[in-house]
Amino acid sequence: MRFFIMPFRLIIKNRHMLVNLTVSDLKAKYAGSVLGLLWMFFYPLLLLAAYSFVYIFIFQARFGQMGSLEYVMLIFSGLMPFLGFTEGLAVSIVSVTSNASIVKNTMFPVEILPVKAVFFAQCTQTVGFVILTIATAVTGRVSVFTSAALLVWVFQIIFGIGLGWLFACLNIYFRDLQNMINLITLFLMMISPIAYTVDMVPAGLQPYLKINPLYYFISAYQDCFIAGCFPRYGVLWKLAVISLVVFWFGYFLFSRLKAVFADNI
Repeated sequence: MRFFIMPFRLIIKNRHMLVNLTVSDLKAKYAGSVLGLLWMFFYPLLLLAAYSFVYIFIFQARFGQMGSLEYVMLIFSGLMPFLGFTEGLAVSIVSVTSNASIVKNTMFPVEILPVKAVFFAQCTQTVGFVILTIATAVTGRVSVFTSAALLVWVFQIIFGIGLGWLFACLNIYFRDLQNMINLITLFLMMISPIAYTVDMVPAGLQPYLKINPLYYFISAYQDCFIAGCFPRYGVLWKLAVISLVVFWFGYFLFSRLKAVFADNI
């Protein structure tokens, strides 16, 4: 029982350090840019504009009674968690190998490096969800089930941290992983239901899409924000199981291998 509590206790114990490191990274990322922190708003909006232009005007995608505005909101509800997840994963993978001096400092809790990467990635997603919530309110789509997206988000963060711990360990011994992340991200974008809902996928292909864990997260967000209902198909309990299993396994592997990190980076 103690083992299952330890990773949560680690995060809570170092919460102030995590906040300070995240804020510091955020300032460093936008330092010297003209727009500064405003990029947190413009980046998701520009990406959404490009994504929507391709699907609406080039592919001329039309789905049932869904209008262009509703379709853009559908894309946004899938695009934001995708960006939050993949950005956190990309930084988590190199969080240990790129901080050799910190890892060799025996006083520093090296476990929080992947955690910080995931927290940092949530900044863009936070802005995106604020914009999406305002859009759902303006279009009259807000319901009591919209708040369920917060629970889905918690599971997404837990899953991202666990995967970050796991991949950070693997990258120490298989450095090719950090070079493959862009290809992995591109592949995940193609098989994730960003521009479509679960109901739009042919029944014969759905089993293959369900191999992708982002399938469950994005479909749950689409239900909360767009369909105005509680996540369907038992998705929520599946998210809970997947997230906690990956979280605990990632922590177990990281905590067992961290003693030899300094000898391999």
